[in-house]
Amino acid sequence: MIELQQIEKIYPNPARNFIALKDVTLSIQAGEFISIMGKSGSGKSTLLNMISGIDRPTSGTVRINDVVITELPENEMAKWRGEHIGIVFQFFQLLPTLTVIENVMLPMDLCKVYSWKERKERAMDLLEQMDMVEHASKFPSALSGGQQQRVAIARALANDPPIILADEPTGNLDSETAEAIIQIFENQHKRNKTVLIVTHDFDLAARAQRTVVLTDGRVSKDSRREHG
Repeated sequence: MIELQQIEKIYPNPARNFIALKDVTLSIQAGEFISIMGKSGSGKSTLLNMISGIDRPTSGTVRINDVVITELPENEMAKWRGEHIGIVFQFFQLLPTLTVIENVMLPMDLCKVYSWKERKERAMDLLEQMDMVEHASKFPSALSGGQQQRVAIARALANDPPIILADEPTGNLDSETAEAIIQIFENQHKRNKTVLIVTHDFDLAARAQRTVVLTDGRVSKDSRREHG
């Protein structure tokens, strides 16, 4: 489903170019639940950005299903991403001037997959799944970190994308809230969604079917969990 072929990403720097990813080749099947681990600066977030098309590789190709996303023009890329990929950013990135329900409806407004009436109903249904209905009319600043994370996940699921990417989704949360967030991702995986999570949390990584470890921009380990 997701094929990365010889991905290299170099960020130009006056002193010395920074190589974020080096010769990364990965094959991810539909419906896999994968944790991506590695030290800070190892290329984890850059890898997510390659898969989502938020950033483009210096060389190499990213193919998702039958689409080579590295060749899509920017305007087509944004629409394709909105329909196929849900992204949970590390620091939520909720729009502060929009209410909770407006934040969740935003991806649907941009992609127009649903009618306006369906958008509102779907947003409320997602907020109900996240136990956030009572906060629908609040602004993000009135929410705790865990509550903002739930809204960010609801927003990522708005267009019912087949792929969910999350960057350190439990990094700033207490253990109880983190457990609730992990269960949300596990439930999405049970619905046959492809879930990729960047994490430093070994407990979260252990819940995934497969763990990919990056070291200095390269895949240093790719292991599957033994069942039973």
